[in-house]
Amino acid sequence: MALKQKGGEISTEAKKRRRVGFANIDTGIEASECIKVFLVKSGDEVGSTNSFCINPVDLNQFFGEDGKIYGYKGLRVNIWLSTVSFHAYSEITFESTSDGGKGITDLEPALQDIFGELLTEKEQFLQTFSTERNFIRNIASDGAVVPCKTSEEDDHSSNSNSEADGSMIKVIRMKQDSKPVGLLYSRLVPLVLLLVDGGSPIDVTDPRWEIFLVVKKVQDPLGDCITNVLGFATVYRFFHYPDSTRLRIGQILVLPPYQGQGHGCHLLESVYSVAVSENIYDVTAEEPSDYLQYLRACIDTKRLLCFQPIKPAINSVVSCLKEGNLSKRICRSSSCPPASVMEIARQKLKINKKQFLRCWEVLIYLNLNQENSKCTENFRAWVSDRVKSDIVDKDAVDSRKHLVEVPNDYDHDMTFVVCWLQNGGEPDGIDSNPGGNQSTQDEQLNELVKKRLEDIVKITNKVSASPRN
Repeated sequence: MALKQKGGEISTEAKKRRRVGFANIDTGIEASECIKVFLVKSGDEVGSTNSFCINPVDLNQFFGEDGKIYGYKGLRVNIWLSTVSFHAYSEITFESTSDGGKGITDLEPALQDIFGELLTEKEQFLQTFSTERNFIRNIASDGAVVPCKTSEEDDHSSNSNSEADGSMIKVIRMKQDSKPVGLLYSRLVPLVLLLVDGGSPIDVTDPRWEIFLVVKKVQDPLGDCITNVLGFATVYRFFHYPDSTRLRIGQILVLPPYQGQGHGCHLLESVYSVAVSENIYDVTAEEPSDYLQYLRACIDTKRLLCFQPIKPAINSVVSCLKEGNLSKRICRSSSCPPASVMEIARQKLKINKKQFLRCWEVLIYLNLNQENSKCTENFRAWVSDRVKSDIVDKDAVDSRKHLVEVPNDYDHDMTFVVCWLQNGGEPDGIDSNPGGNQSTQDEQLNELVKKRLEDIVKITNKVSASPRN
């Protein structure tokens, strides 16, 4: 860590000439305004602010309750993060420091919270580009290449993608509890903290964690093979009663320079490939971001479009929306996918029920004549009815569900029991009839329907623009 102060020392005479006055109150500066993080792949890029600059989700969280830095004038913190070894080097510059009432923020502990022991001095940092140039390759060589085969109906599978420059992109799957893989993940943790909203490290000693790495193998000018990490996903194996396993995606991140190139899809498809080949119960995601939800919906919708067993059910709903009067409840109820269809999609494609329902509306919309005003009106009414039904069903469940904390020998905050109240009873403190203005509720419902329709159209456009298998 380099620390530099601009300008010379204030002379003794200048200090003597100071008069008593009211000090300016230090309002501080937000961390995100003065800290820049750059990704670099060679020593030549270190020190340059023209390198690829990432946009952390929330740097302020590492600097106190208000996320501000105090006591500095003209503060600039530049951090260079190596994509070769994932070590980091920081350079801190400022014009002056003074205690304006809230002290002078110690920057080093906050940076250590993000980068830990990976934060090094400049000379050591520069050396890592040569001493650890094979760090990723050596660890990835022990992993298994995952073929991109996401359903039993895919006759083709590919272990890698060839690029125009002759490089190869592969997804490598490794157990998280091995020491080398744990070391690699520990070096990826700063990226999780910086780029994943609410991200936190996983337990690398738990054997149920796996990591999927999307890597790119290229040849350097000397002819040596260099392996770069483009992105990764962590996946946890849950027991599913009575004798199965569920895969849950904990984290998925594509490094910013490689985003928008299909690597996130490649990772998700690889997870599904493993789920299908090992007959996993299904695949879920832990607190997925809006973008991950969108990405999963696009991938799963494409897979379902090619899945023959569900086509009769889709055609039945489409026919209803074309000809039916949606004021009749029988037509609306028939628009829900049959349980048998959702079950076969889970068995063959490993798509869980909640995810299937999210894709179902897109599948229907894709098969409608979108230029037919009657069809689109019926579709909107159908979506509106489904949104309203979702809210009613959720409220009905929540009104009967009550969480009770129970003590344990490990961590009291992590243990609770879910109680279901009998006969529609209510736990203390829960109002089953929140009331509210009817027009306000209608307005809120319309906003939810509008948002749902926008999401459906967005996914439809993406799926329609992509080649189908």
